[in-house]
Amino acid sequence: MTETKLKSFEDLKQKIQHEFKRKEEEKRTVLTVSAGTCGQARGSLKVVEALEETIKEKKLEDRVAVKITGCHGFCEAEPNIIIQPQNLFYQNVQPKDAEAIIEETVLNDQVIDKLLYKEHDTGEVKSSGPDIGFYKKQLRIVLGDNEQIEPIKIDDYFAVDGYSALAKVLKEMTPEEVIEQIKQSGLRGRGGAGFPTGNKWAFSRKAKSDKKYIICNADEGDPGAYMDRSLMEGNPHRVLEGMIIGAYAIGAEEGYIYIRDEYPVALKHITIAIKDAEALGLLGENILGSGLNFTVHISRGAGAFVCGEETAMIVSIEGGVGEPRQRPPFPAVRGLWKKPTNINNVETWGNIPIIINKGADWYAKIGTEGSKGTKIFSLVGKINNTGLVEVPMGITLREVIYDVGGGIPDNKKFKAVQTGGPSGGCLPTEKLDLPIDYASLTAAGSIMGSGGMIVMDENTCMVDVAKYFLNFLRDESCGKCISCREGTQRMWEIVSKISEGRGKMQDLDLLQELAVAVTDASMCGLGQTAANPVLSTLRYFRDEYVSHIRDKKCPAGVCKELITYSVIPENCTGCLACKKVCPSDAVSGELKEVHVIDIEKCIKCGACFEACNFDAIKVE
Repeated sequence: MTETKLKSFEDLKQKIQHEFKRKEEEKRTVLTVSAGTCGQARGSLKVVEALEETIKEKKLEDRVAVKITGCHGFCEAEPNIIIQPQNLFYQNVQPKDAEAIIEETVLNDQVIDKLLYKEHDTGEVKSSGPDIGFYKKQLRIVLGDNEQIEPIKIDDYFAVDGYSALAKVLKEMTPEEVIEQIKQSGLRGRGGAGFPTGNKWAFSRKAKSDKKYIICNADEGDPGAYMDRSLMEGNPHRVLEGMIIGAYAIGAEEGYIYIRDEYPVALKHITIAIKDAEALGLLGENILGSGLNFTVHISRGAGAFVCGEETAMIVSIEGGVGEPRQRPPFPAVRGLWKKPTNINNVETWGNIPIIINKGADWYAKIGTEGSKGTKIFSLVGKINNTGLVEVPMGITLREVIYDVGGGIPDNKKFKAVQTGGPSGGCLPTEKLDLPIDYASLTAAGSIMGSGGMIVMDENTCMVDVAKYFLNFLRDESCGKCISCREGTQRMWEIVSKISEGRGKMQDLDLLQELAVAVTDASMCGLGQTAANPVLSTLRYFRDEYVSHIRDKKCPAGVCKELITYSVIPENCTGCLACKKVCPSDAVSGELKEVHVIDIEKCIKCGACFEACNFDAIKVE
């Protein structure tokens, strides 16, 4: 990349045109490897190394190129490769496949059948990514360029029209016009609360001060959530461009990206992106000769969940202990270092350049009346197609879970889905046709949150689920307000007692009352939503609580204190599999004899159940 600064709109326009032309005129076969954190964990960098070695050995550098991109979203298929111009999608690629890919596909235009994806329900083989069920109902307007961009190369971002929205804003629009565009688009904050983004910007714009700040919230503390991480890893310049536009709109000259230190790849890529943008004059003083001055700093968080709350984040950036402040005053009036501050999360900033380029009317046509655009979800849990999905608002839970997600593994029954992370609610089968939008989810007892979506099957105990998330929330409570500090702890104690068979029916009324009190009295969003797992499971799965209390049974066979393992004599072949894996020597029996489990010795670990291939272990 050249380090000659772009001093004018014309310079930027020429740069974008040059890189677009370079991309269009690429004559080589391009092997695009998905290499976000999830891909790297599955060995994508070893695949890259094997491909590059093979290309070098065969002296094919002038015919084949390897592009190392961020996440393509399809975690189940990692490591995956998209081969252009054939548009072939290869999944679960291993380093040993490199030579065959070069020899058979690149040189001889032959498809390698074993690397193609097979649909879970039909077994149908798909060779192109867009044809795969996982992608068909997605609308990847924010994530779509991840498949085309090498995130550490700013020129790749120019090649997909990167920074053209910034040029349009600085050349043609006033700050007020930018804010009005964001208002008209209907964009709401993607960090959890869903506050209208344009309104938030307008408050910051109107605030009187000699100094203003903007912050990108890249903390993302929800278990199983990685939406923001993947966007930062795969397309960091889109986030930066959105921030610069926001700074122009509200009148800020300084910004911070608050990113947890547990995201090393995202941290590396955004650091490089900032340096490259500075080198080209897209950050710093007098950007593109417009008179706009704007710099971006990185603040590394230690991974405290509460620091996802905006006032706690501000305290952390200032060097204090991450605890929320009382509001009002809101950050738009009195935020970082007591100056007006605008905070949006990564996904929100990533939408801004798209809205500017495509227009507010185009964006507003996507989604529902009160929830515009798309939303990115991390689809995890008991689901065939785990991954990062971007879908239009208003799509139903059923479509996401069964059409995009491919349904439940092993033909098991769907039981519940939790949306909104640990502070979200658990929705049952009868809510599968619920449209995914802010109002519908709230009315059903859940929240949109930042985009976590955890799917549960018939073997999930909902009392245990509530206990799990309460345990997380009580640990992550900063303890500043007694309602959250003591309330989450007491709720966890009551649910734990119920899960162990020591509960009483009056505990359910106490739990409900306590949940409402914690919601109403807590200072910040953590405490205000901490009761959602309890309230939603009591609302939709009360019978499971009752079974734990009255019958001393866990219907799902999960809560250890309430289950026993035994051998079904007519199914047991005496294969010794269960005996070999039992860590407490609770299984007795000789080869080809019916085995017996000693209940006194059994620690209820479930190892025997997992090891048995003959359905001879009964859990009740």
